[in-house]
Amino acid sequence: MEDYLRFIVNIVAGAKHGDLQPLYGLLMQTELPERIVTSLPGYRRMGPVRAGNEAYVQLQNDNYGSVILAVCQMFFDERIENPASDELFHQLEHLGHLAFKYHNQPDAGLWELRGSKRVHTFSSIMCWAGCDRLAKIAKKLNHLDREKFWADAAVEIKQFIMERAWDPEQNSLIAVCSGETKELDAALLLVGELGFLAPDDPKFIGTVEVSVFVSSSCLNMSKRIGKILKKGDFLYRYVEKDDFGLPENAFTICTFWYVNALAYIGRKAEARELFEKLLSKRNHVGLFSEDLDVHTGELWGNFPQTYSMVGLINSAIWLSKSWTDAGLC
Repeated sequence: MEDYLRFIVNIVAGAKHGDLQPLYGLLMQTELPERIVTSLPGYRRMGPVRAGNEAYVQLQNDNYGSVILAVCQMFFDERIENPASDELFHQLEHLGHLAFKYHNQPDAGLWELRGSKRVHTFSSIMCWAGCDRLAKIAKKLNHLDREKFWADAAVEIKQFIMERAWDPEQNSLIAVCSGETKELDAALLLVGELGFLAPDDPKFIGTVEVSVFVSSSCLNMSKRIGKILKKGDFLYRYVEKDDFGLPENAFTICTFWYVNALAYIGRKAEARELFEKLLSKRNHVGLFSEDLDVHTGELWGNFPQTYSMVGLINSAIWLSKSWTDAGLC
């Protein structure tokens, strides 16, 4: 874990006073040009096969919060042999300033959309998370002036998000803050785990569940993430057209996020049932791909996919009994 955190810290140091890229090579390469490998037909001859990843040139404003969240562990985890210092905190503050600068700016988003840039709600929420964690780190280090500075920044970002991305008609957070669309985004299932909304907050429950509300004229059934994005047992990351048309397969980690969200709002039995269904779709050695066919459960996309396996681990933790409940302490 500490080696991984050092890798992240090296990225922070390498960025100096510049912006962060969405991805880097394992040896800290900053250029990962994409090319089509014409000699390979692709899986089931469904090419093109690509090498490299052009996403390294994209703007993804969730990066800043993601890095701060990762490194935050070095200030609080007592198992870390070499805990972080004031120097690293001040390096992270640079990323915090960028998070605040970009929280209301368009980007390619978490899903690396190539054909459009919008003010993605999840990117804004991750900018909020970066400022929120900097406030907590500052408090830990007894920098009370910096704690207030970053707490105030987090409040301002949250206010922007709730004014621009909360749709009272749907009783749900929506994918973008710009008002261009009212589509949903499975990444918003993470707002509970991130601490943006509490588990008993009606706005979080409304985002996850089916909710009923009364309009001025009639009673309406409003379908949230758990219904609109869910087909059969599994969730799409979104259901609008992207660079390749309408999505055809569910994105595996999104269903794990849904499992976690259900557990977070107290629906553990339902979460556990869905978790078991997901486990049944692993291959013969227990691995997941990036996507699942919603009709057959067949594995699709990049394989094996670390993202999906991390989702499995996190959901298993969410659904596990505590040592106290299990009678172990």
